[in-house]
Amino acid sequence: MQAKPDNFTLVIFGANSDLAARKLFPSICELALWGEMPEAFRVIGVGRSELSHEEFRSLVHEKLARFSPETVQDEAAFLKISRKLFYVRVDLEDVAGYHALHNELMDVSGERGICSNLLFYLATPPALAPVIVRNLESAGLGEKTVFCGGWRKIIVEKPYGRNLQTARELNRVIGEVFSEERVFRIDHYLGKETVQNIMVFRFSNGIFEPLWNRHYIANVSITIAEEFGIRDRGSFYEETGLLRDIMQNHALQLLAAVAMEPPVDFSADAVRDEKAKVLRSIRHFSSDSAETSVVLGQYEGYRSEKNVAADSKVETFAAVKFLIDNWRWKDVPFFVKAGKNLAETVTEIVITFKCPPQNFFGMADSCSYTANQVILRIQPEETIALRFGAKRPGEEVITDPVYMKFDYRTSFSDSGLTPYHRLLLDAMAGEQMNFIRQDSVEYSWAIIDSIREAIGGEEPSLYAVHSGGPDAAQRIYG
Repeated sequence: MQAKPDNFTLVIFGANSDLAARKLFPSICELALWGEMPEAFRVIGVGRSELSHEEFRSLVHEKLARFSPETVQDEAAFLKISRKLFYVRVDLEDVAGYHALHNELMDVSGERGICSNLLFYLATPPALAPVIVRNLESAGLGEKTVFCGGWRKIIVEKPYGRNLQTARELNRVIGEVFSEERVFRIDHYLGKETVQNIMVFRFSNGIFEPLWNRHYIANVSITIAEEFGIRDRGSFYEETGLLRDIMQNHALQLLAAVAMEPPVDFSADAVRDEKAKVLRSIRHFSSDSAETSVVLGQYEGYRSEKNVAADSKVETFAAVKFLIDNWRWKDVPFFVKAGKNLAETVTEIVITFKCPPQNFFGMADSCSYTANQVILRIQPEETIALRFGAKRPGEEVITDPVYMKFDYRTSFSDSGLTPYHRLLLDAMAGEQMNFIRQDSVEYSWAIIDSIREAIGGEEPSLYAVHSGGPDAAQRIYG
C-alpha cells in the first residue's frame, strides 16, 4: 500500500449517477473502513436534485445497502463516515451554482488540507465535461485560482470526446484550467490486477521478452466480450456505439500494454511514453483495408431496446485487425474483438507463437492445434496460462495441447484492490501511471476516426444474441 494521501475534499459531479452508486461511493467507504483514507477528508456530492445533507447521506446508505452491503453492516462505522458526506445542488450549466459549491468548500472546520486540496470527479456524460471545467474556473475553483493553498486535480471518465476534433477541444479546455500532471483520464481496465501485471510478466521474466517480437509471435488476439446487452443505456449507446465505448479506450490500452517497448524506468512518464509510441505507430485504415480488416455488428433486437432508434445503425460489436508499423511488430496482426450480447463474458489476451520450422509430430499443417500460446485472462477469472504441445500417452505419437496455469485467487491470499479502489488512491496521491495521457487519447481517436471514415455509413451485420458475433467477422482472421 502507498502512503495515505493528504487531507482533501472529493467533489463528485453526477453524485446521483449509476457510476457513483455502483463504484464510487462503495470504493470510498470501503477505503475509509480499511483505514486507507486520510484523517480528515470530505466528499461533496453535486447534482441537479434538491437534497439536504441528511437526505443525501440516506441516499448513499440506500445505494451502499444494494451494491456494497458490508459497508453498512456496522452502523456506527458508517455513521462516522456519513458525517463526511455533503451535498450541493448545482445546475451544471449555470455558473451561479458553482459559487454555492465554492461557499460549501470554504465552510470547513479548519482541518488542515480539507479545503485547500480538491479532487474533482466528473461522473457525468462526456458532453458536460467542458462546461463543468469552464464553470469551475469561473467560480475560482480551477488550479490557477487557489483560494487557500494546496492542490487541484480532476478525474475525467471516458469517452474523452466523440472523435479526434472533440477530444482535442476537450483537452484544450481542460488544459486551460488544469496542468496535465493534475489531469487523470480514468479507464478502469488500467486498474485491474492482471492488466497491471502485463509489464511485470514481460519485463521481469527472461524467458518471454526475448521472444516478444515479430520473429517469434504469429499474432495477438484481444477479446472483450459481454454476454449481456446495453441494459438501460440506450441513449448513451445511440450517441456512442461500441467503437467509442470499448475500442477507443479499453481495447487500444490493452493492445498498447502488450506491444510497448521496455520503458527507461518504471515512472509514469516513461511507461506512458512507450504506450503512446505504440498508438502512434498503429496503421490507419483506408476504404480498401477496412474491407478486409473491419467488421461491425449489431445484435438482433437492439433496435427494440429502450431509447434506441427503430432504424439505428449503431454497432454493438466490432472485430478489427490492427497492424503496428514499427520495428518490433511489423506485419504481426493484432486481432481485437469486442461486443455485447455475445456467448460469454470474458476479457482475455492471447499471444500465439509461430510454429517450429519443421513439424515431426503430425501433419505439416497441424501446428495450429498445439501452437504455443500465452493466455492472459483478465475477467471473469484472473489467470495467466501457457499452452504447449505434449505427447498423448500410448504407442502412437499424437500431440495434444496442455496448459500450465497461474491463478491469482489461489496463489495470493490478498485479493488486492478493485480497479476503482486503486485508481482513486492513485489520483489522491498524484500517481498517473495508470491513467491515460493527452497524446494517447488523441492517437487513439485518430485510429477510430480512420475506421469510421473508411466504412462510411455501412450497415452493421446482424448477429444472434449469445452467439460469437457476425459470421462475417471470421474474414479478418484469414
